[in-house]
Amino acid sequence: MKRKIFITAVLLLSLSAVYAYFAGIDGKWTAMLKGPTGEEFPVSCEFKVDGAKLTGTMTSQMGKFDLINGIVKGDSLWFTADLKNMQIKNKGRYYAKGDSIALYFGTRGTHSTMKRVADK
Repeated sequence: MKRKIFITAVLLLSLSAVYAYFAGIDGKWTAMLKGPTGEEFPVSCEFKVDGAKLTGTMTSQMGKFDLINGIVKGDSLWFTADLKNMQIKNKGRYYAKGDSIALYFGTRGTHSTMKRVADK
């Protein structure tokens, strides 16, 4: 009996940790990207996770764009920024401990670390 209670408790804690882990990606994140000539510009993303599906928006100096074809699997995430005249594929890794996302933007693989925007 004690073994069943222990196993049930471990499973519930594991499921809670997994839910909290993926729920942690939801919200607004910001980063500075380097352009091809070395200039830096701000980018922000608003992520929404529903199961393994990732949606949201990306905002930059070029405007606000939808995130499409987004997937969350384990600690990895993929999405495409739909810029109307082109689509930019992105991939990243979520680090729950550091509350950050290491993200590779586009085909050039511009790397940046996104940080969560604190709620006000």
